[in-house]
Parts: sequence; structure tokens; C-alpha cells
Amino acid sequence: MTTPLDLFPITARVDASGRLWLGGCLAGDLAREFGTPLYVYDAETLLARIREARSALEGYPGPHRLAYAGKAFLCLGLAQILRREGLDLDVTSAGEMAVARAAGFPPQRVHLHGNSKSAAELSEALGWGIGTIVVDNLHELELLGRLTAGQPARQRVWLRVAPGIDVHTHPHRKTGLLDSKFGFTLETGAAADALRQALAMAGLQVVGLHAHIGSQVFQPEPFARATALLLDLAASVGFAPQELSPGGGWGAATSPEEADLPLAAFGEAIARAAVERCARHRLPLPTLVIELGRAIVGPAGVALYRVRSRKDIPGVRTYLSLDGGMGDNIRPALYGARYTALAADRAAAPPEEIVTLAGRFCESGDIIARDVPLPRLQAEDLIAVPRAGAYCLAMSSNYNLVPRPAVVIVRDGKAVLLQRRETAADLLARDLPLPPNWGP
Repeated sequence: MTTPLDLFPITARVDASGRLWLGGCLAGDLAREFGTPLYVYDAETLLARIREARSALEGYPGPHRLAYAGKAFLCLGLAQILRREGLDLDVTSAGEMAVARAAGFPPQRVHLHGNSKSAAELSEALGWGIGTIVVDNLHELELLGRLTAGQPARQRVWLRVAPGIDVHTHPHRKTGLLDSKFGFTLETGAAADALRQALAMAGLQVVGLHAHIGSQVFQPEPFARATALLLDLAASVGFAPQELSPGGGWGAATSPEEADLPLAAFGEAIARAAVERCARHRLPLPTLVIELGRAIVGPAGVALYRVRSRKDIPGVRTYLSLDGGMGDNIRPALYGARYTALAADRAAAPPEEIVTLAGRFCESGDIIARDVPLPRLQAEDLIAVPRAGAYCLAMSSNYNLVPRPAVVIVRDGKAVLLQRRETAADLLARDLPLPPNWGP
């Protein structure tokens, strides 16, 4: 069990007045300057998580690389940090690819994922000189074969495999099962057939295999199993992969009921499986590529909200309604993610009641956190929700036409705006009026 403060970034502290500080900045000052809801990323925590992730494969005797999974959260400023830190970058759309290009990310360090890539996206990636395209299905393989036919240089690709591994996580976060929309199915022989076909295609250079078995997984053994199965597949068709990516999905606690496990456990399991299977099949050690998003960025983010109102139902529940909710964090509604919170201006005060933090959106399922012990709070009090750095903003929406929040990064007492708050003008920018003579 952890305490709520344990879940905050490494620079978080509570001063003698009970006020929360993040990256040397007073949370209350950040809320007043930038408004709420506000997402605050702590640079020191982000860099520490990158260092830990990079060291996860230190025990592997072969080469290895770290990629950041952009789907967890991506913006221009973050991409610039990742570029400077020397990470690879996973993108899953033309939009994420555009952010990478704007940040000056070297295309050879970018991997294009996704189960439904369009011809336009693939053509754009090829034109940019993207490093690796992760082929997800037979249609895409054939399309990519046509697009690369006659090209002077072969396009590097990985094949994504669905290894049929179940993991202990929410069903919506399981991605490596037999019944999955992702990848070539191992159990049916489709993966072996696709690998043989890809190896015979003149425009493609098959350099590796990839799998992703799930997200928010806290057990290392399934990742070791996926690594072993990928190498078994390679050996079965006489293929020696230059690169092998058992993906990411390592968990990061978001509530006191959960506990972080070191990334070393994840890396050691993968490395051990790779060494054992390569020795068994007499394969050279491939470059291992791990792709982590949540484990890197999740612990670095804190969401700040203002309480707007409270509703007491005696003997049932007390709701504190916030100025944000599922529009900026749909994870509790989507797959039951659990969060906790602190009263940012009274963080040292003992809890006086158990409350549910409700969002502002017109859905009964719009709940940020249930049964949180807090001091008695009223309208305009400031709430801080830790571990909000991953898949909150990435899944944000304009439901109820509510503008999305601002994002800042803090370090050494300075706050830099990464994304400005949306405005009503932003929401209207896509809309066009009907012509004057349009009926009925």
C-alpha cells in the first residue's frame, strides 16, 4: 500500500502551511496563472523515468533501444525532450507523425504502428523516410508491397504478431489474445505465413518481429513468454531477426491500492527469455526494443481541478463536482481506472470525510475518483490528482463542447506552457455555416 503523496512526482512536497508544490512551483499559483483544469508535468520525474526505462535492459548482453509510445501522450514540447534524450518514438497516425516531424525527430528513429493505416499515411511515412513500419495485417502487407515496388531502397518493417497470451488487466487493455483486432495470429499459422510472404517481397526488408500483449500489466512473466514465442516463430521459418520488440504495457500505479514494480523486473524477464531462446535456436542475439509510454510519462503528470459544488446525500455519498472530468480523463469511465487526490492547499490536513470526485460532463459515469478521504472542501478549493500523465489527455475530447485543458511542464520553480487551453474559437474553427439559400 502507498499513500497519496507517494504517487506524486519526485519533486512534490507539502510545505509547513499544507500547500502542495510541484517542480518548485506552488500548485495554487499554477492554477491561478494557467486556470483549471490544468495538467502539470514534472520534468525531473519524466527524466528519471526515462533513465530507469533505459536501464531496464542493462543486463542484456546484446544491443537494445528504448522507444516512447506516443499514444500515451504526445505534444511538440514532449517530443523535443524525447528527441534530445535519444529515444525512439512510436507513432500511430499521421497526426502523431506530424508532431514528430515538427519536433525535428529523426525519421529513422520513428516506428509507425496501427491496425488500420491508410494508403495516404503509409505513403507519407515512406516519403519522410520513416525508420520502421510495423505491419499489422495482410491487407496492409500487400498495400505496402505495392507502394514500395520499384523503389530504390527497401522499407524496413516489423511484423506484429498476436501471440495468444492472456494478461491480468482490464479486457479493453488486452491486445495479444487469439481474439484480437491486432496483428497476425500465431496460433492459426497466419503469422508464419505472413512472415514468409513478407520475406519474399522485393520492396520490404523484414528486420524484426513485434508483439504487444496488453497495458497496465504488473507481471513480468507474460512479456518473457511473448519474447520466447516471437523467437520460436522466427526459428520456425528460418528467419534470424535483427530486432525484436516485445512491446510495452508495463504498469504504473494510479491509486494507493496499487504498487509500482521496478522496470528492471520487466527488462530482466525479456532479456532472460531472449538469451535462452536464441541459444536454443542458435540465433544471434537481436537488438531488443522496448516501447514504454505509461511507465515513463504517467507518474510525471498531475491534474489540478477546482471544486465547483458539493452534494451531500446523507447515509449514501458526498459528491464533489469538479471543473473537469471525462473530457480530459475518460479512463475511469472507460475501464475502471482508479485514482486518488489531495487537497492542494490543505494537503497536510487530516481527512474528515470520504467523497466521490465527480466530473462536470453530462454522464452518470463521469467520475474521476471514488471514496477518497479528504478534509471537508467547498467550491473553489483546489484538488490535485496524481499519476494523470498517461492516456488522460491522449484520450481527451470536446464532449459537451468543453475546451480541453492547458498543459505545463515545471522544473526548478519555472513553468512552461506546452499546450494552451482551447477556446470557443477553437471549437468553432471546424464548423461552417449553412449557405443562405439552403433549405428546408
